[in-house]
Amino acid sequence: MRLLVPFIVIILSCSYFDIHAQGELLIFPKRVVFKDNETKNVINLINSGEETTTYSVSFTQRRMEKDGGFTRISVPGEGQLFAHSYLRIYPRQVTLLPGEAQTVMIQRRRRSNMKTGEYRSHLYFRSERDNSDIAIKRKDSSNTLSIELIPIIGITIPVIFRSGEVSAIAALSDLKIEKLPGKDPRILFILNRKGNSSLYGDITIEYYPVKGASIIIAKKRGVAIYTTIEKRNMSFKINRLAEINLNEGNLKIKYTSPPGDGRQIIFTETELMLTN
Repeated sequence: MRLLVPFIVIILSCSYFDIHAQGELLIFPKRVVFKDNETKNVINLINSGEETTTYSVSFTQRRMEKDGGFTRISVPGEGQLFAHSYLRIYPRQVTLLPGEAQTVMIQRRRRSNMKTGEYRSHLYFRSERDNSDIAIKRKDSSNTLSIELIPIIGITIPVIFRSGEVSAIAALSDLKIEKLPGKDPRILFILNRKGNSSLYGDITIEYYPVKGASIIIAKKRGVAIYTTIEKRNMSFKINRLAEINLNEGNLKIKYTSPPGDGRQIIFTETELMLTN
């Protein structure tokens, strides 16, 4: 007996750059944040693949975990407000020829009885392509049951708006360098958030030697910490190891607003002194 199980969903939570999924769908922007007076936003889709592909568009709810991953949920957690009931998307299905582009419109509807805080849901762009050609086949130990797992591949992007007075502050804590046998050293720390709003920006780690110019040894763009968590565990591989000495000098870590958002804001920064 063979059982088809077409329910493996591969979700890529988009951050700073274009994300490629099955069918080579490109999406821009990678996140949508409504300004106070905005009622509409546009998302651009491009099929960069070689096949005509249909995508369905729907809302899904995600909770961020401390490791930066996401869990699918149906009930909002503490400090979380879903946005989908205040939003309208159209069209809800798009068919794109190879190289073709199209826009999806998101409309925000205001209501007078809204709670103060940040509202977030995620748009889910799901490929309707038949992926049976990349199915994973498995048999149980008794060889009486054959299971075929057919992946359903899609992309999610966050959609956010805020109501009333919202704010957030960030802090960095628990900085350390992890040195494990046989592995390159890593920089570990915790990104902390307080308030009723999320934060989104870039993390830069710069090495300052005892003498000479500083060197950027790690950087990550599009780092979010959403309202479902107050602490996010961060881990960075150190680049340019041959040019630095982790036994002297110091590291400066900055969490800043993304470039292009006007005046760049330093959310938080701290230093780690390096010693033998």
